[in-house]
Amino acid sequence: MARRRRRPFGRKVNGILVLNKGLGGTSNDALQKAKRLLFAAKAGHTGSLDPLATGVLPICFGEGTKFSQFLLDADKEYLAKIKFGVRTETGDSEGEERDHTPAPELTEAVVRETLTKFEGDQKQIPSMYSALKVDGVPLYKLAREGKTVEREARDITIFDIELISFEAGEYPTAEIRVHCSKGTYIRSLVEDIGEAIGCGAHTIGLHRVQAGPFHESQGHTLEQLSELRGEERAEALDHLLIPIEKAVDHLPKVVLNEAATYYLRQGQPVQDNAILRIADAGDWVRIADESGNFLGIGEVNEDGLLAPRRLVAQ
Repeated sequence: MARRRRRPFGRKVNGILVLNKGLGGTSNDALQKAKRLLFAAKAGHTGSLDPLATGVLPICFGEGTKFSQFLLDADKEYLAKIKFGVRTETGDSEGEERDHTPAPELTEAVVRETLTKFEGDQKQIPSMYSALKVDGVPLYKLAREGKTVEREARDITIFDIELISFEAGEYPTAEIRVHCSKGTYIRSLVEDIGEAIGCGAHTIGLHRVQAGPFHESQGHTLEQLSELRGEERAEALDHLLIPIEKAVDHLPKVVLNEAATYYLRQGQPVQDNAILRIADAGDWVRIADESGNFLGIGEVNEDGLLAPRRLVAQ
């Protein structure tokens, strides 16, 4: 006799919550707490933040999880605090200090000039203390076992890097703002900046300001969520959810008529004269019906038809 499938525990909640992750705890810890507060059946975050990192952690609920990859692939913006002259095992203040190279002569001008050399396309070797997996095992777990594995350099882009503040001393400190592509490890970037200067460096603070279209000004802490809910039901937090479509706002939009909407929902490619005016073969577009309801995303095929790729369940 076939087993009956378990029904998911929790409500069918659809949308995106911009969580402002606090210091300490993993991204998954924060996800599970937010999921419980909204009593949601399904949720997933869109890019881990280390326990020592804070800031924007978009959480996709329900149908929103189908579009989380677009946020994982999105550009990010960070504020990073740096301590020069000290190298650590992990590249941040959590790791054991390896060596000291006091740099009392380091100036703001030198740091500012060095930062400009890191703008643009480049290759970066991920830290052994990153969450990147090798054969299914996160690198940081291997590192804690004393193992080191070869990591392939990855293509990244630093769109902009700016010095916010600098404080001279035996071990100078600085704060920088970084706008970067997906896959950029700020700890590794900071270590590379320290090596370029010649004294080494590590990250002593990291805050994500923005992830894709979502900014920290839209964010809510777990404490705020708990306070807002109070003794009320989980529905009291639903007004904080951002529509799923915002995750793919950067894609061109096509509105389908009633007939095309019907066939698209059946999984069939459809034709619409407006498609080829806004997109070429291979392009992805977001789709709405005539009432403005978000249907999902599709891809224009070689025949100029719009093929469904990820649709929102109706």
